[in-house]
Amino acid sequence: MTCNVHKCVHFGINQYNKIMSNNNNKKMSGNKDNVATGTTNSIAAISSEEGHSVSVVGDTHRTIISGQKTSGAYALVEMLIPPNGGPPPHSHVKTQEAFYIIDGQIEVITKEIRYSATKGSYVNIPFDGPVHKFTNKTDKIAHILCLITPSGMEKMFEEIGTPVAPDIFLPPPQMTPEELKRVQSIAERYGQKLYPPDYLD
Repeated sequence: MTCNVHKCVHFGINQYNKIMSNNNNKKMSGNKDNVATGTTNSIAAISSEEGHSVSVVGDTHRTIISGQKTSGAYALVEMLIPPNGGPPPHSHVKTQEAFYIIDGQIEVITKEIRYSATKGSYVNIPFDGPVHKFTNKTDKIAHILCLITPSGMEKMFEEIGTPVAPDIFLPPPQMTPEELKRVQSIAERYGQKLYPPDYLD
């Protein structure tokens, strides 16, 4: 087909504008649907009052964002660790943990190192990392953020723990043989291996 150059250009621009207008309308409609239904490609904004809090071995964990909202890519958990608090020795081959210390101090312990992580410190536990634990040996609450990659561990916390208000601490549960078996069973389902409390002493 032949045509005047100016007419062809004008026709092409009009067609382009129509196509872009249709695409934009579809995107806007899709975005409205996403916001309404909370699909994974929506922007997620979580306030400081939101999130599910549980008491886990005496520590209080608040799930800021779960894997349900990140397509399983990661989860972010706020942790409040009271004096003498912290998890027992454990390892996780398929999960990476990263800790950022907002306030306070924790001691991160493996067979090879003991590291005092203070305010502003960052600690990364890699995939297939060593057996480790962390503990708060001070007289003040430690406030940390835990980035879990991929997500899943936050669900383990919720299954093991007891729902609480964000600023409430419960005493660690008595580890009877039955309770220990329950906790180990849940941990194993999420790829965690637990060790005796004195394993890293």
